[in-house]
Amino acid sequence: MTETATATNPTDATASEQAAATLLAQASDGTATQQQTQPVQTLAADATERSAEATQKTESTETAVVPETYTFTAPEGKEYDPQVLEAFSGAAKEAALTQDAAQKLIDKMAPALAARQADQVQAVHKEWLDASTADKEFGGEKLTENLGVARKALDTFGTPELRTLLDATGMGNHPDVIRLLFRVGKAISEDKFVGGSSSGTGTTNPASVLYDKTK
Repeated sequence: MTETATATNPTDATASEQAAATLLAQASDGTATQQQTQPVQTLAADATERSAEATQKTESTETAVVPETYTFTAPEGKEYDPQVLEAFSGAAKEAALTQDAAQKLIDKMAPALAARQADQVQAVHKEWLDASTADKEFGGEKLTENLGVARKALDTFGTPELRTLLDATGMGNHPDVIRLLFRVGKAISEDKFVGGSSSGTGTTNPASVLYDKTK
């Protein structure tokens, strides 16, 4: 039997020995480990940063909740016009405002809203006053006299609470309210009842005649 010998290339052996020596040297001074772990450390840092950004965005989204319906609290002693609130709520929803942000905004707008509402109320009261002053049934030159007739009805059938309500709300100047009181007053009056001067100028404030207890 002939033995088969396996020849080893000296050059290959030398290269293998050199590579092994290099790896051992790198392992000894930590070079290989550092080179291998650097990409891992970079990826880990990037992942941590992205996770933090995602968490922040999620928390921001969860905090910025736009309500289906806004509920606003007016300053003490004040009320917001429902139509104004409806319009403001629509604008707030389009702007994706949270309940808290919308409330803060309307709080800043409250003084201007209150002034606007006051102007609107005064304008309505003036319309009622002008209509009553010029009313064909009880207004005109005999306004003061006819208001005396209306006051008799209020004094006879009205309560202090009703008097206060009509005066506080401005309804005392509404032509339909005065007309009702005037007709009732005529119905219960004597044949000739004089409740005030017949020489009215047409500028009398009905409320001042009807609800002033000093008259």
